Amino acid sequence: MVVRFIHKLEENIVALLLVAMTLLVFAEVIMRFVFSTGVTWIQEATLYTAAWFVLFGASYGVRIGAHIGVDVAVKLLPEPLRRLAGLVAIALCFVYCALFLLGSWDYLQLMHMINIEMEDIPIPKWMAMMIMPVGFVLLVVRFAELGWGILTGKKDGFHLADEGKESMHLAEELQNAADSAKAEKMTSEQSDSDSDSQDRPDVNKPGTSGADK
Repeated sequence: MVVRFIHKLEENIVALLLVAMTLLVFAEVIMRFVFSTGVTWIQEATLYTAAWFVLFGASYGVRIGAHIGVDVAVKLLPEPLRRLAGLVAIALCFVYCALFLLGSWDYLQLMHMINIEMEDIPIPKWMAMMIMPVGFVLLVVRFAELGWGILTGKKDGFHLADEGKESMHLAEELQNAADSAKAEKMTSEQSDSDSDSQDRPDVNKPGTSGADK
């Protein structure tokens, strides 16, 4: 129950950030190109909202397997080696996250000590940049969950997005839709043709012309 609530909260936050970023960009475009004006803080707000969206969405992408990767060689390995390759990749991801966590923490400490504000928004800059350690902590949690799944045998490695497979599936759906539309059109034309032939009088039938009277 708690895990489901956390997952739902994560999805809602990602969706809210995406909507906020889209609305900010839309408002800026309308004000600039329609009313020849603008708001000074929108551009900076959009930039930081995009940063929050990317770093928050990175951990969400690990959970649902939305990240893109090259796993052609890994898929050819037997299951034990495939699981081992997944654990090695997760270990490297831990190192990556640790480096960024240390760097972002030092940066936030420096910003907090200097206590400077954002350029156009009266908010301390270190508060706006809090997403850096938060985002990488969330990544560590997701990688830990994935590693535990591999160790317990529930998963055999990273579940990455397969763009080639998705593209082929989309092409098949479009082809099926085109074939269905073509079949419906042919059926409709055949039905109209049959209806016209039934409504047309038979000139060879006696009593249908003036000469037969």
